[in-house]
Amino acid sequence: MTDIQASHGDAFLVESELQFTLIGLCRACGGDRDFLTALVDEGVLHPRGAGPEHWHFDGQSLRTARTASNLARDLELDLAGIALVVDLLAQIEALQGRLRRAGLA
Repeated sequence: MTDIQASHGDAFLVESELQFTLIGLCRACGGDRDFLTALVDEGVLHPRGAGPEHWHFDGQSLRTARTASNLARDLELDLAGIALVVDLLAQIEALQGRLRRAGLA
């Protein structure tokens, strides 16, 4: 489905990749705008675009935002704690991938 753009409100499909606006990501992960903006400021989320009104987030951002929301709600972590845990989870996932590719896992 390359080169096809299908718009549906706050999310749109471009070349088989799901993209979210800030509002769309808020709806998809159950977070609020201030929380997600703070995650961007903290370096947890990495949108494309010049500013909040033009930001676009990919599918990985949705996964990260959901994880961050869960950490904030369930463990009552602050932004620095969320950033640390998200970074550590990404490192673990990368290491597990390397182990799988090496045939060790």
